[in-house]
Amino acid sequence: MARIFCVANQKGGVGKTTTCVNLAAALVARKQRVLLIDLDPQGNATGGSGIDKRTLTRSVYHLLVGLADLASVRVSSPSGKYDVLPANRDLAGAEVEMVGIDAREHRLKVALATVREDYDFVLIDCPPSLSLLTLNGLCAADGVIIPMQCEYYALEGLSDLVNTIKKVHANLNRDLKIIGLLRVMFDPRMTLQQQVSAQLESHFGDKVFKAVVPRNVRLAEAPSHGMPGVVYDRTAKGAQAYLDFAKEMIKRVQTL
Repeated sequence: MARIFCVANQKGGVGKTTTCVNLAAALVARKQRVLLIDLDPQGNATGGSGIDKRTLTRSVYHLLVGLADLASVRVSSPSGKYDVLPANRDLAGAEVEMVGIDAREHRLKVALATVREDYDFVLIDCPPSLSLLTLNGLCAADGVIIPMQCEYYALEGLSDLVNTIKKVHANLNRDLKIIGLLRVMFDPRMTLQQQVSAQLESHFGDKVFKAVVPRNVRLAEAPSHGMPGVVYDRTAKGAQAYLDFAKEMIKRVQTL
């Protein structure tokens, strides 16, 4: 039975999509069956998986509004070797169209119930806002992975996100929990980043993943080639960090 994880943070530009795509590819490299769901209308996880979002005839939008089933939306990433529920700009209209639908925040959860046996991991890339799309992700998930930079503003945003997760847990999804915090774009030369990292470890304890993803040019280059960083250059420090993170995730899932 697949474990379903949201990769979420209300702050933009903190590496949610990079984390989703590279974790998916790294899990595949460790012989796991993976489904990646792109819930962001920008469709960056789709493009970063080597899928041309401009040519899609079916996307996660069609799934959420009831125009298609999951099997007809699902495609395979040619570079990452995992399955994808792709997204494009059509998804921006889904929120308006879902307003009149009963149990609209559970649309994704219902759709995923049919394929949980097919995968070991389902990863959901959420948009950088608390929208109905993010809510669908949180309601479908068993837990949340929070990528964050070790900077002051990121700490402020983290408290908001934790409160949001608590509210969803209390009212919509009793299974939802924080799986862990992943430090990304980390530069050990900056004293502030070291201090914030230490604060996270003291406050959240073992909820902070041991893997730390450094700032890495190869990770940044990879999406322009339509592939995850762990496929584009497996030897790069960023790729190695995500491979370590995948190993850590597999271990952590066994203890949940």
